[in-house]
Amino acid sequence: MVRAGITPDLLVRAAAELADEAGFEKVTVSALARRFGVKDASLYSHIRNLRDLRVRLALLASAEMNEAIGAAVAGRSGRDALVAFADAYRDYALAHPGRYAATQQRIELDEVADTAVFQRAVELTHGMLRAYGLAEPDLTDAGRLLRATFHGFIHLELSGGFAHPRPVATSWARSLDALHRVLEDWGNPT
Repeated sequence: MVRAGITPDLLVRAAAELADEAGFEKVTVSALARRFGVKDASLYSHIRNLRDLRVRLALLASAEMNEAIGAAVAGRSGRDALVAFADAYRDYALAHPGRYAATQQRIELDEVADTAVFQRAVELTHGMLRAYGLAEPDLTDAGRLLRATFHGFIHLELSGGFAHPRPVATSWARSLDALHRVLEDWGNPT
């Protein structure tokens, strides 16, 4: 029996709030059932299992990030687009650490075959990188560099890994300047 007022969308939004409050790893069916004051079993009429819930959470978070990044890069190119893209990415991750963590889990293509969310993320990244004159396979390689750099920096920042008194924002800006120079020279290996 479906509990009145509970929908798959409501469950995913509650999971997103829980992830940001307590951490992505704390998102469980039991934790959500407690939030709604129901038994675990009653939620399975809305989701298949915990994996389904976590994938849906990743899709929600990715869509939110795409929206923020898309708005930030609109009408920009080159260094301006890179900085806007990176700042929107980092701002989202810092404001929504649990949701951001959901986007970092491995998701198989068959789990998201009916959605365009992840394709949109690729389009935003490639669109920004094309202003540097990149084409495949360089788009993929440069996209991986950006993701690894952004994620590594953000992960360290969220975990308190930058204890030095130098402002983290200054290091972030310097990192983006370095990435810009790397992207400008991408096609000219030495």
